[in-house]
Amino acid sequence: MNRRTALRAALGTTAAVALAGVLAGDGSARAHGPSAVLRLATGEPTAFYEAFGHLLAEQLAAEHPGLDCRVRTTAGSVDNIGLLRDRRADLALVLTATAQDAAGTDVFPRPVPLRAIGRVYETYLQFPVRADAGVRSVADLRGRVVSLGPPGSGAAVFGRRLLRAAGLSAPSDVDVRHLPLNEAARAMAAGTVDGLLVAGGVPLPALKRLDEGPGLRFLPLAALLPRLGGPESRAGAGLEQVSFPPGAYRTAGGVATIGVSNLLVCRPDLDRDVAEALARLLVRRATSLVPGNAVGTQFLDVRSLIGTGGVALHPGAAAAYRALHG
Repeated sequence: MNRRTALRAALGTTAAVALAGVLAGDGSARAHGPSAVLRLATGEPTAFYEAFGHLLAEQLAAEHPGLDCRVRTTAGSVDNIGLLRDRRADLALVLTATAQDAAGTDVFPRPVPLRAIGRVYETYLQFPVRADAGVRSVADLRGRVVSLGPPGSGAAVFGRRLLRAAGLSAPSDVDVRHLPLNEAARAMAAGTVDGLLVAGGVPLPALKRLDEGPGLRFLPLAALLPRLGGPESRAGAGLEQVSFPPGAYRTAGGVATIGVSNLLVCRPDLDRDVAEALARLLVRRATSLVPGNAVGTQFLDVRSLIGTGGVALHPGAAAAYRALHG
């Protein structure tokens, strides 16, 4: 059973029947549908944020012709929240942990108010090294050159925290670069970078190519989870232990890493009807929002959409989920 089939089964007949009432709506605004241009901040070109963003835009156009969703590629979660703050984006895909940072941390000293449309899928923290590098853990990266994602990405923030959890610091222990994924992959292929960190769905095309040559080893990260905060803080940030599914990459199957949930977020002032339409779309079109090359149980589920890690749901989204779930 492939992921799309499994997700269709997970939605179930009961949910589909209950959803019919949500989608019918009542009143002229819902009958004709909302109208707006929506700028969606996603992630790096060729990565899963962008792929999901384009699928969302396509399905939104089919469901609500008045909503024109325009996908913008970015460095990732941190940049996306900055675009929302500066009103240069209306929607954004972000790691749950980064969305929590927006409440006021060293990443965002001035809080950025956010609202969630829903939890859409789970990202895998992927830390591959060259198979010939002799590195088997994050602690073994001492004296090595690694890329921790471009500035403005969630991986860049997580990378610093992972190094600290492993007892390493930069630049004294590790030579850290902040390269876009495709550039980091080229550097790994050339042997000038020993490893790279990326937060994304599996498999990522850039890593798939590297896995075929020169070959990759994926570092286990789950053992570092206890050093990334207590159980409640980890759960709130959407962090949990996950294992690479068989077939994702040649030798990664079963390697225990860290899963991070992802949210579709907006500013609090997003139009209520637009937020409600988006939430209904996430449920109605769930099986059409899975990139074709995805493996594993990493994408949105009707049962987990409201698990937004303490980031408040937009009132319009909350109304849609209440109508569905009671």
